[in-house]
Amino acid sequence: MTKTQPQTLDRDWWRGAVIYQIYPRSFQDSNGDGIGDLAGITRRLPYVAELGVDAIWISPFMRSPMADFGYDVSDYRDVDTQFGTLADFDDLVARAHELGLKVMIDLVLSHTSSRHPWFAESRRDRHNARADWYVWADAKADGSPPNNWLSNFGGSAWEWDAGRGQYYLHNFLIEQPDLNFHNAEVVQAVLDVVRFWLDRGVDGFRLDTVNFYFHDAELRDNPPLPPELRNERVAPRDRPYNWQEHRYDKNRPENLEFLRRFRALLDEYPAATAVGEVGELIHGTRLMAEYTSGDDRLHMSYAFDFLNTALPTVDDIRPVIEQFESAAPTGWACWAFSNHDVVRHATRWAKDRPDGAAILRLAAAILLTLRGSVCLYQGEELGQTEAEIAFADIVDPWGKRYWPAIKGRDGCRTPMVWSAVLPHGGFTAAGVRPWLPVPSKHLALAVERQVLRDDSLLTCYRTLIALRRALPALTKGSIQFLDLHPQLLAFERQLGEQRLLVAFNLAGGQPLEVEVVAPLAERLLEDITPRVLGGRCAGQRLLLPPHSGLIVRLAGAADHR
Repeated sequence: MTKTQPQTLDRDWWRGAVIYQIYPRSFQDSNGDGIGDLAGITRRLPYVAELGVDAIWISPFMRSPMADFGYDVSDYRDVDTQFGTLADFDDLVARAHELGLKVMIDLVLSHTSSRHPWFAESRRDRHNARADWYVWADAKADGSPPNNWLSNFGGSAWEWDAGRGQYYLHNFLIEQPDLNFHNAEVVQAVLDVVRFWLDRGVDGFRLDTVNFYFHDAELRDNPPLPPELRNERVAPRDRPYNWQEHRYDKNRPENLEFLRRFRALLDEYPAATAVGEVGELIHGTRLMAEYTSGDDRLHMSYAFDFLNTALPTVDDIRPVIEQFESAAPTGWACWAFSNHDVVRHATRWAKDRPDGAAILRLAAAILLTLRGSVCLYQGEELGQTEAEIAFADIVDPWGKRYWPAIKGRDGCRTPMVWSAVLPHGGFTAAGVRPWLPVPSKHLALAVERQVLRDDSLLTCYRTLIALRRALPALTKGSIQFLDLHPQLLAFERQLGEQRLLVAFNLAGGQPLEVEVVAPLAERLLEDITPRVLGGRCAGQRLLLPPHSGLIVRLAGAADHR
């Protein structure tokens, strides 16, 4: 086993970091089987380093029967053969560290595959050594499930096991039984997994469904969602799962003690970090605050506030940030607009719009100037849109179940386009069928086309990431929103004596001219991003064309506060 350590021991490197998410099946195929792999990631790491990001997050690559494409782990300590070997992973880590990139990996701890040896033993009978490692419960007197808990993927969260004569809990697929975190041996086993990968040289983890670890030990029914929370935009009623308030099947207070133990383990290493995914539509911001407050829980966390929205307004963005900042003055968020589970924001925000290119630049600028860390999803920097996948090509179990009302997640998981070469954009060999088709319209967005253009979206991302690194106030500074105009997202970022005014026109395609009142006006120095964001200053006025923004230096300390 090769152990490598990052070149820097800055324990706070994660604070304000830009993290690039790699979905390994779709990044680069190196062996011609149509599936991306670890060697392919290693090959493309120079591109990621040139983008300017601080770290990569690699979605699951551990051994798995792939019922949910790696989120059903059957061996936590090995690489699935589709992706390579442990030696390939060691090579990837070593190369990333050579390029100055940290490596974070996905850890799926709330559940395993039903083919994991732990579950095979647990389901054998009620008296074996792992009998209590999963969540088992007797049927009700009429044979129905123990309670009303529902699966994210549809139907009851309980599955009958004829051999054991009990139901087991699965918050996701039937093939993904939930571990019982009330069992101390389970907690120790998953912490041993964490240590295994830390010893292998990883710099941190993205924790899948971090709020699902504990369930209510009394198995009480979830109440219905209160009428005041039945907001189609927040909790769409396209599936019964969103009709419940998930008080007992997740979001349990017992989770905090586990997070403390997890953090204590990470603190044994020079600069390890973790970001937790809060799978919660209603109480996501509150849980983010709980999970990151202080220095003994998660380093950072994210929820789905910006991952399901249409083109946002000021009222979609500002309250989320302010609520988190108010609830967690010592906490830290990690924001994202796209990932492997949701429709890409290039489609949600800019599909078929003549001003789509400007909107995507605006999105990049907003994300990269907010307080918190940032996750970018592969292809986001190219403007890759959600792909239209024919039913015959769908592989996502969620997509198959809910077709055609819900198209599933395949559309955001299609391969990266490296070149404009038909038919697969450089992802795999021409004569090979990729695991998901490459849309022909994505070829025009290829890396090789954008990297040479000063006006490309890729160049915009590179410029903004470099700017973020050059201005500490954007990376680690405070944030204070400003009431300059109802349709202007405006805030001040400050760290020490460095103060920045950041403003974005969200007026739906209309230009804005806003006068900046004293004392800010007398402190305006220069607009440092007119070429990238399109906005500029004229005396005391901010001149913002449609979908534009600006970042302005301010002088001195914030003595007006």
